[in-house]
Amino acid sequence: MLPTFATIVAVTLFVVAGNWQRGRMEEKARQRAQFDAAAESPAVTLPAGVVDWTPWRYRNVVAAGTFDGARQILIDNKVHAGVVGYDVVTPLKLAGGRAVLVDRGFVAAGPSRAELPSTPAPNGEIVVRGRINIPATGYFELGHDPAIGPVWQHLDPRRYAEATGLPVLPIVIEATAPTAGDAALVRDWTAPDLGIERHRIYMVQWYAFAAMALGLWLWFAVRPRDPRG
Repeated sequence: MLPTFATIVAVTLFVVAGNWQRGRMEEKARQRAQFDAAAESPAVTLPAGVVDWTPWRYRNVVAAGTFDGARQILIDNKVHAGVVGYDVVTPLKLAGGRAVLVDRGFVAAGPSRAELPSTPAPNGEIVVRGRINIPATGYFELGHDPAIGPVWQHLDPRRYAEATGLPVLPIVIEATAPTAGDAALVRDWTAPDLGIERHRIYMVQWYAFAAMALGLWLWFAVRPRDPRG
């Protein structure tokens, strides 16, 4: 009786775990399909009045405005082609009082951390072409004080708005084309690694464990018993 109960519990747990991995795999597959469709779609004007930006993630957009170079920040710990540096993020003031953060691209770090790279924002009316992304908010940090200075560890529009007083949209535009003076910045936005294959492997493993547990129970339950034992 005890082996049967243990088998039922084990098979149930393994199947539940496999189903969870399958759900995550299917969710990531939908995100990948969204990315592929968005990457192939023509650029549209950055929309106004959006409440949920999730369906807009990875969409190609065009936004016109003026850069606020005084509130530009550098996102630390970025690496491109083995070179350590920063992502240059500048708020773009839009018509109607809105603002959006623009990741203008990657710049290599200087010879020391005390010497930050010079990446002045272009002046005047600017047209930015890029794709929408939604910065992650689940990062680890030691404290909750607003960042001070131009170098930030994470790009968080909400925290940025609190620290600068500039009410930016909860997204970032990753520039895909250079604006004036941005030729030296690297704009190499790779496709996100969503881990679809990893979830597939884990799903198969959990289902295999369930099949093995059930197979072992059947083997010991139905095999002929030795009449001498």
